[in-house]
Amino acid sequence: MDSMQYSLGLYEKAMPPDLSFREKLLLTQKSNFDFMEISIDESADKQARLDYSDAQLSEIKAAMDETGIYIRSMCLSLHRKFPLGSHDAEVRNKSLHIMQKAIDFACKLGIRFIQLAGYDVYYETGDEQTRLWFMENLAACVRMAACSGITLGFETMETPFMDTVQKAMQYVTAVGSPYLGVYPDIGNLKNAAVLYGTDVVDDIQLGKTHIFAAHLKETLPGKYRDMYFGTGHTEYERYIRELWMQGVRIFTGEFWYQGETNYEEILQNSSAFLRGKIECVSIS
Repeated sequence: MDSMQYSLGLYEKAMPPDLSFREKLLLTQKSNFDFMEISIDESADKQARLDYSDAQLSEIKAAMDETGIYIRSMCLSLHRKFPLGSHDAEVRNKSLHIMQKAIDFACKLGIRFIQLAGYDVYYETGDEQTRLWFMENLAACVRMAACSGITLGFETMETPFMDTVQKAMQYVTAVGSPYLGVYPDIGNLKNAAVLYGTDVVDDIQLGKTHIFAAHLKETLPGKYRDMYFGTGHTEYERYIRELWMQGVRIFTGEFWYQGETNYEEILQNSSAFLRGKIECVSIS
């Protein structure tokens, strides 16, 4: 099958962190993924990327041009440390500065969309006020993104605030912008469905025309990461079929490097597993 009928991305953290951008892009290519999803998380080194010089950005662009593998999406989990809904006004202001920097970074590298963490707060206790601040600052973030033509998408998380497409859509509908949608994590959706006694396919249907990509991840009840594909309860074909019927064609394999010496083999096996699931659905 022509892989260009869909795109399969590789989450950056599936690779050893000490590799250079060029090495990660080459490894993405070697492992039969189509693009790389960059991580901007709470760690100092990844947070510092938002302040890269033009020379540093040019190096990344040169590596992408050389390898033919591009960074098409960004997982912006740094807002977990500096949340949009924080009780602390300085933190809220910081969250907006982070958003603008992330958008500028995306524009310079040709990144198409940014995945937002679906938290009003993470290290604080949420309440009605944090939800109000979250909504207010989310609207500001979407206006920033609209000015640059960057699409923002909520990741469905592991906490009750936004662990379903239905909950994400409440904010998407409230903002009402073509620059805000949903980028769900199907592994997290499965755990939420078990928790609430619901069905993931029904939940995905609630995001129709607003889902533009999906994280493909393995989970088990109460376990949200560091699992190998095929060892959990995520029902890939059922969920991918619904996403495919909605027109979704961008998928990213989300998994983590855990210090394995055979990480290249794991990457290749993961690509083969996920492509098998996607192609089983897309040609049926």
